Amino acid sequence: MKLSALTSKPKLEKIVIDDEKIVKSYGEPIEFYVYDRQGMDTFMKLASLDGEQDIATISTVIKDLILDENGKKIITDDNLLPVDVMIKCIEVTVRRLGNSITQTLGKSLQS
Repeated sequence: MKLSALTSKPKLEKIVIDDEKIVKSYGEPIEFYVYDRQGMDTFMKLASLDGEQDIATISTVIKDLILDENGKKIITDDNLLPVDVMIKCIEVTVRRLGNSITQTLGKSLQS
């Protein structure tokens, strides 16, 4: 397989938070978007985070990934999320991107 066959333009993927506590608090599931592919710099920032990092450091990295349906940043200096929603967004975003890394590495290691 040619390496070029694995390239593609990043696409927005919808993420739905339907956690019971979030739905109870806000009355419905919450949705946002992330690109299905990220640059190596973003993955390196995420990979460098460990359990000793505070939530502020993690949210600084994640806020650039949380987008609306048009690919625009939702979190800005003037627009912030409630803490419970931000924590859940961080959790599901990191999990989603982590699964992408694992799946990609797993496929390449099996070859």
